[in-house]
Amino acid sequence: MQSIRSRLIYEFYQSFGSPFAATKPLELQRAALETQGRRAKMPAGVDVRSASIGPMHAEWLRPDDREAESAILYLHGGSYTMGSCSTHRALAARIAAAAQTRTLIINYRLAPEDPFPAALTDTKNAYGWLLHQGIDARKIAVAGDSAGGGLALALAVGLRDQGLALPRAVVCISPWVDLTLSGETMTTCAEADPLLSWKSSVLHARRYVGSHDPREPLISPLFADLGGLPPLHIQVGQHDVLRSDSERLAARAREVGVKVKLEVWPGMWHVWHAWADSVPEARRAIKRIGEFVRERVET
Repeated sequence: MQSIRSRLIYEFYQSFGSPFAATKPLELQRAALETQGRRAKMPAGVDVRSASIGPMHAEWLRPDDREAESAILYLHGGSYTMGSCSTHRALAARIAAAAQTRTLIINYRLAPEDPFPAALTDTKNAYGWLLHQGIDARKIAVAGDSAGGGLALALAVGLRDQGLALPRAVVCISPWVDLTLSGETMTTCAEADPLLSWKSSVLHARRYVGSHDPREPLISPLFADLGGLPPLHIQVGQHDVLRSDSERLAARAREVGVKVKLEVWPGMWHVWHAWADSVPEARRAIKRIGEFVRERVET
């Protein structure tokens, strides 16, 4: 049964509209996401330390200040056009605490200032930086939400194609893996999702894709060969316009022998995890992510 708190938040956004509506300038959408991130409460016992990967800012989130050999690389969402360490710090910290694993979150470059492949290049650089820090790939999990979920999968596909060491596991929260927007829930959930819409997704996709074909596997990894990828844990909300992305991703991955755990959460919307302060379903979902990471990655 859906919690009262989640129903109230869901109904609030249904009534008053999304702060990320397509009618709003991108600058205002970015500011709204930054404000939402600042309001999110950090979990107790997670230490935050700045890091630099070349010119890119990053942050280490360490539960109980632990220096374990394992790590999570966390990639924030924001439709490839918004977001930063500060917008997703609390969410990534909660995942770090649930997994009891230090977590690196990065400020990858954003479109339209830096379209594809800038964000993916930054993601690869961050993964390589972790390896250069002496962390074994078998002790790394990659996680991300929305666009970050798409980046996590694209990273794994790119590493496999280059014959490089793969992470031990990939976690995708409401992942955006089809920038052609061909999933049926883009329309069937258009009225149900209080945060995302087809119209806004079209605008953000154009900003990120630029002159490239949106079906390119590293842009829309749903269309990639998924064979040989690490185990996937996918979580998506029932009302998410991107639910079809998750369902099709899980089906295609299973067809080629990838281990997949797909969870469709009743009554939930796009990346409901960000409301973990108030929503018990968000806390339970994050707990399951932590359990998955601990099962796959030696901490």
